[in-house]
Amino acid sequence: MPLARLGLKALHGGLGANPIEVITHSTGDWTMILLLATLSVTPVRMLTRQYWLIGLRRMLGLFAFFYGCLHFTTYIWLDKFFDLHEMLHDIAKRKFITIGFLGFLLLIPLAVTSTAGWIRRIGGKRWQTLHRLIYVTAIAGVIHYIWLVKSDLRKPLQYAFILGVLLAYRVIVHFTQQSKVRRVAPTSPTQQVGVSEV
Repeated sequence: MPLARLGLKALHGGLGANPIEVITHSTGDWTMILLLATLSVTPVRMLTRQYWLIGLRRMLGLFAFFYGCLHFTTYIWLDKFFDLHEMLHDIAKRKFITIGFLGFLLLIPLAVTSTAGWIRRIGGKRWQTLHRLIYVTAIAGVIHYIWLVKSDLRKPLQYAFILGVLLAYRVIVHFTQQSKVRRVAPTSPTQQVGVSEV
């Protein structure tokens, strides 16, 4: 729907004086929105006990990748006209492009390995470890946006706040679970010796 809306605006001359900037910002915004929506699935599922929500996570992640591709394509095609030398110069010299490019690159293995077949190939634990790259991608996306804007930081700071809440939730859950495991762990004399020896 966001892409269709952009297309309709383009057909009716509604992209303003700088259509490339409008397309770039719109596709970048939707990449961030969908990344945050993907990261929201787990906490919302756990807090509401609506376990069916897990089925949406892969779809949302792939939509985030799709809009990330559109965002990157807008840059390399409409902005730089596939001028590789200029693009490499931008990536090396402009910090917000460097971090944005890194975030996009990290999305690629996540999209490629999003199928059930890839989970079986690389194993559940390794797949889960690989897909934690989404945290780095989201952080890179927020930093990219903050470094991009010059004055009005409201929108990137909103994204940063939401991401901070989502990451803080995961940290709290992790340490709560670790604490529970330690409390219920058996403490027989034999096991205590084993632990002390290690």
